[in-house]
Amino acid sequence: MDPPAAKRSRGCPAGPEERNAGAGAVRGRGRPEALLDLSAKRVAENWAFEQVEERFSRVPEPVQKRIVFWSFPRSEREICMYSSLGYQPPEGEHDTRVPFTRGLHLLQSGAVDRVLQVGFHLSGNVREPGGPGEPERLYHVSISFDRCKITSVTCGCDNRDLFYCAHVVALSLHRIRHAHQVELRLPISETLSQMNRDQLQKFVQYLISAHHTEVLPTAQRLADEILLLGSEINLVHGAPDPTAGAGIEDANCWHLDEEQIQEQVKQLLSNGGYYGASQQLRSMFCKVREMLRMRDSNGARMLILMTEQFLQDPRLALWRQQGAGMTDKCRQLWDELGALWVCVILSPHCRPEERTSWLQLLSKWDKLDVCPLEEGNYSFDGPSLQPTAALIPELLQKGSTCITNMEGWVGHPLDPIGCLCRALLEACRLEEETLAIYPDSGPEKRKVAYQHVPVPGSPGESYLAMALEVALLGLGQQRALPEGLYAQDKVVRNEEQLLALLEEVELDERLVQVLRKQAGQLLEGGPFSGFGEVLFRESVPMHTCARYLFTALLPHDPDLAYRLALRAMRLPVLETAFAAGEPPSNPLDSIMSNRFPRWFILGHLETRQCELASAMLTAAKGDPKWLHAVLGSIQQNIHSPALLFKLAQDACKTATPASAPPDTTLLGIALELGLQVMRMTLNTMTWRRREMVRWLVSCATEIGPQALMNIMQNWYSLFTPVEAATIVAVTGTTHATLLRLQLDAARREELWACARTLALQCAMKDPQNCALPALTLCEKNQAAFEAAYQIVLDAAAGGLGHAHLFTVALHGAPLPAAAGLQAGGAGPGAAQHRLQPGQPPGSQWRSLGLLAQPLLGRHELSAIVPLIIRSIHCAPMLSDILRRWTLSAPGLGPLGARRAAKPLAPTGHSLFTPVEAATIVAVTGTTHATLLRLQLDAARREELWACARTLALQCAMKDPQNCALPALTLCEKNQAAFEAAYQIVLDAAAGGLGHAHLFTVARYMEHRGLPLRAYKLATLALAQLSIAFNQDSHPAVNDVLWACSLSHSLGRHELSAIVPLIIRSIHCAPMLSDILRRWTLSAPGLGPLGARRAAKPLGADRAPLCQLLDAAVAAYITTSHSRLTHISPRHYSDFIEFLGKARETFLLAPDGHLQFAQFLENLKQTYKGKKKLMLLVRERFG
Repeated sequence: MDPPAAKRSRGCPAGPEERNAGAGAVRGRGRPEALLDLSAKRVAENWAFEQVEERFSRVPEPVQKRIVFWSFPRSEREICMYSSLGYQPPEGEHDTRVPFTRGLHLLQSGAVDRVLQVGFHLSGNVREPGGPGEPERLYHVSISFDRCKITSVTCGCDNRDLFYCAHVVALSLHRIRHAHQVELRLPISETLSQMNRDQLQKFVQYLISAHHTEVLPTAQRLADEILLLGSEINLVHGAPDPTAGAGIEDANCWHLDEEQIQEQVKQLLSNGGYYGASQQLRSMFCKVREMLRMRDSNGARMLILMTEQFLQDPRLALWRQQGAGMTDKCRQLWDELGALWVCVILSPHCRPEERTSWLQLLSKWDKLDVCPLEEGNYSFDGPSLQPTAALIPELLQKGSTCITNMEGWVGHPLDPIGCLCRALLEACRLEEETLAIYPDSGPEKRKVAYQHVPVPGSPGESYLAMALEVALLGLGQQRALPEGLYAQDKVVRNEEQLLALLEEVELDERLVQVLRKQAGQLLEGGPFSGFGEVLFRESVPMHTCARYLFTALLPHDPDLAYRLALRAMRLPVLETAFAAGEPPSNPLDSIMSNRFPRWFILGHLETRQCELASAMLTAAKGDPKWLHAVLGSIQQNIHSPALLFKLAQDACKTATPASAPPDTTLLGIALELGLQVMRMTLNTMTWRRREMVRWLVSCATEIGPQALMNIMQNWYSLFTPVEAATIVAVTGTTHATLLRLQLDAARREELWACARTLALQCAMKDPQNCALPALTLCEKNQAAFEAAYQIVLDAAAGGLGHAHLFTVALHGAPLPAAAGLQAGGAGPGAAQHRLQPGQPPGSQWRSLGLLAQPLLGRHELSAIVPLIIRSIHCAPMLSDILRRWTLSAPGLGPLGARRAAKPLAPTGHSLFTPVEAATIVAVTGTTHATLLRLQLDAARREELWACARTLALQCAMKDPQNCALPALTLCEKNQAAFEAAYQIVLDAAAGGLGHAHLFTVARYMEHRGLPLRAYKLATLALAQLSIAFNQDSHPAVNDVLWACSLSHSLGRHELSAIVPLIIRSIHCAPMLSDILRRWTLSAPGLGPLGARRAAKPLGADRAPLCQLLDAAVAAYITTSHSRLTHISPRHYSDFIEFLGKARETFLLAPDGHLQFAQFLENLKQTYKGKKKLMLLVRERFG
């Protein structure tokens, strides 16, 4: 009879033979399994073979074979557990590096052969293909097993890892899936007992001959001892047999490399500052949980080994000596370690003697000086690693929300609620037979299914309902927020983890009844419930839990869902404290009146509060009763303008779907929330204020013209004058708004009149900033325009500055020009506004050159001359005005008609400036049109060109800054003149010509096809340039990048020469990293001789770029410290993005990840006072 195929446990991928075979070959043909196999299975699982031999004097050979056959593990799940990090590995492990996956591929490719089972020993060869150009490798694998557990493994690959190698996996899976193909023999001692003396002698001699180099010394030593009558070997009855299985007293457990586990944990703890190390330690914790779930005794063994290494962590002694706390990563790992010990100690499947030994170990470890204490000021009297069993009975008092201690169950270091809830859910877990260990078949992870499992001795109760009830008891408990950032963050994380577990549970009618019951108890739970009427100021808010309950109860009991969610909207820490002398109404107040921890997670809690309110607003759409109730709760409990604005935006978006009519009630609530935001931020301006104002106008437009006119009429309490005049009035009267409102002529005029009234009111209140917008808005109404103009005149008499008056004058009201001169000379503040000799005219005076032209006539000109003389004492400006007046007036006459005015008599004569000579005279004199007009022959034309070139060169020598480029352009066709102009530029660079002009000339040279000269000028420009660490928007950024690209395209020599200039001139870290990345690409441009070539990419860790990489890293470090010196919370997100860019640059170095980790650790130690920022750094970078 063929041996039946191995039974496959659920959750494991099955081969085709296993799927065809089913539970056994006999059963596959429709007949029941043989009694021999059924009994052999039970014996093989529970009895050592030595016990079978002692119990029965003679065991028939067929029975021995069946017992030996069924003693090998039959489930692939255990093989997978000991050859991969997790049963459901995280993203990134679904590749061929996982030993189980590699072994599966080897098996499927037919790499396993020569498989032989001798008793309880399995051996075989596994062939693994080599890499490119490498030969195939052959590995010999040996596996010992007993009672369906692998007890030891040996492989020729010398694998040193926590788990079985791929070759052991391949051989094990071959034995499970193809058991009928494996040659089976009884233990070797049984075979030897059937031989006579001659056969035994021949057997030994052949064995020694086949392996004489390995076993001959051992064979001779054993022979000598056997021949010696009094030797120890002759005093022992029988002889050892490695193929006969384990003895009765031997431990029955899976093979676990303890030494390797200790080494691995030690190494990971030494690299504890890195994200990958923490992830691997968490994976090992998951492995312990998986072993405990499968009732594998190695779970406790592995946890003991890990705990010993944790206690030997040298950082514990250092932290204790320095009096410093652990890092957050280390605290999280210790928390997980403690939670696992809770699971181990409270496991109902462990023996009493095991529990006693574990408690002794915990007590021993707790007495060590380095053993850390619990974090978060918990009233926990026991040792840090010694869990208390008193919490569990308290949790199981069903229907009670009363607590006897101050601290909450959710967020406790030992996580009692989480442990109990997971244990109850695990008992109800229902996995499909087709569920794979590695769910790669579909893009979405399959949802875990649960079923009701009745509780023995409690009719009507189920573990699933108890899990839901326990979780709600813990989440709904009123508890004080612990002190410290880590403890508060742990409370939030535990809540989210619990709710994630509950969201996996599909609610049926039975669970809905539990929800209703618990929700009612929470609402009526009094001061010990987080949903009760009395709430202590320092209590943890219930927003996250309430959102889950609201979503779950809404389809079944909307009234209860809204009452619960509205009660949970409270955030008492932001409310006014109790009045002086008023006795506290909460029994907890007398206990915790001295506890006022800093709320490090307040921003997170407010966000969760906002999400709860948004969920209620969305669900209440179309129900005015609940919408107004939610609005009242929002206005009373949410105090953040940014979150209120987000709620208003969400409500408006929900109220105006694209394919349905708008919900006017919800739109009105969105507008009401927007008005509240405007009132809250009116005197505390935020950077989002303009966005808020624009959104409010658009929301009012969605409602209708009346809402828009209402906010215009009541603008005093909502907007500043500038916002009202420049945004509200303007946006409310744009063409798009009017089209959106679809108003008739009368209503449109009414809206315009309201906007003009608003603009005039703003101009009266703030003429300096609102006069011009008011004039613009009132242009089409003469009366309103005159009123605005009169406001400007009154403001000029009252001290309106000359700059604003000139702006209004240029807009189109000419009379205020004189008022502007009065403000600049004889008006208030004349000493501040009068231009003194030698003072350059500022931007506020430049418009005077336009206003001071005789556009209106000689009478107006005569009136303005005394004001000019009294106000301006700057000689260049006076002469400029005088020249303008000597020209014909180009504008309008007094009545608005075009006229030609005679020029005024000039007062002097002047020659050309160098700029005029080079850019106008020389260029115009040599244009094609001029040459055609003059009709010159070739000689005279060349003479004219030579004269123009000489003029351009003279101008370039006199004013190289403005005339060098025109001179080069004019001298392009004459090599000698061009060389002279180029030399003038080089001399000017040595004399102080600015980098901007040098870059301009350099770009011109490249355009002319002279890259080497362009490179020379670019290096001169870089030598004069200096870009500080915070000047990432410097005007010369594009020029520098161009110069770097040019040097990159010319070759390695030019690149090496420009690197020191870049390092010396540029200290801006983002700019240095940008240059570095550009240079690591292939050279995109021309070679030194102008020919196209392909250059190899340059390595950032090799010369010449290694110096630039070091400079970029140093710049990032310096810039980070400079920014952190005076950083404000609103710039935290920008700084996190800056660190992200810095990490990209660090990683260009071979040891970049080490440098970046050290840099982050230095930041955390130096700026540990900036707790919120450091928390963001840990969340982003670990």
